[in-house]
Amino acid sequence: MSKSYVETLADKDARTDGRKFDELRKPIKIELGVSNKAEGSAKVTWGETEVFVGVKMAIGEPYPDSPEDGVLITGAELSPMADPEFLSGPPGPEAIELARVVDRGIRESKMLDTKKLCVRKGELVWIVFVDIYPLNNDGNLIDAASLAATAALKSAVFPKLNGDKIVYGDFTKTKIPLNLMPVTCTVVNIGGKSMVDPILEEEKNFDARISVSVSEKGDIHAMQKGGNVGLEIDQVDEMIGLAVKKSAEIRKVLK
Repeated sequence: MSKSYVETLADKDARTDGRKFDELRKPIKIELGVSNKAEGSAKVTWGETEVFVGVKMAIGEPYPDSPEDGVLITGAELSPMADPEFLSGPPGPEAIELARVVDRGIRESKMLDTKKLCVRKGELVWIVFVDIYPLNNDGNLIDAASLAATAALKSAVFPKLNGDKIVYGDFTKTKIPLNLMPVTCTVVNIGGKSMVDPILEEEKNFDARISVSVSEKGDIHAMQKGGNVGLEIDQVDEMIGLAVKKSAEIRKVLK
């Protein structure tokens, strides 16, 4: 599908899949406990896009500049099984960006109460791994992965400790300490028109993209700009406002 066709549709206030500019795809569904090996897991189905996120815990040393804080590590693996344009091997720019945007939403919102992840100050803390695995890519992996990460962390529990060693597969009933529940909403600009929840063809042809992480309080905690085209201030304001508004709709699927 050519960029000119997508822009022509946008000029007529239309999209390739018939949605309104401010309309999210349906359904948006969350399935929890997908993995019985992970401390937390969630699968998000967002239209035809599917993303799995697993949360694993480890014990290790804190960073020297934050001796009382646990550690968050977020990674993404883009498999050709999810999209034939994804390549096997080390993480490429798309995987790195996906992981960073999801990580930033969690980190900057202070979603994780890292102080409560401290076992012994300066010696031992919990390390939380958030691993993102797209299963089918039909666009907007950022929002789907962010939602799956939040759901997986919300459901995650600590594994049992025997001394300073984890008893993997043996779970406690203690939830990981959380402060907020951020979700991310992405808005693209195509031909001067702002649209939420881009499908794959729109992602391939947008001029600019803004992904906004919003807490349940309506506060913005992180943003990521994508695309090679600059935006006017009024366009940025419009896109952010739309993202904040639709984030409340996305949040409704979190139980």
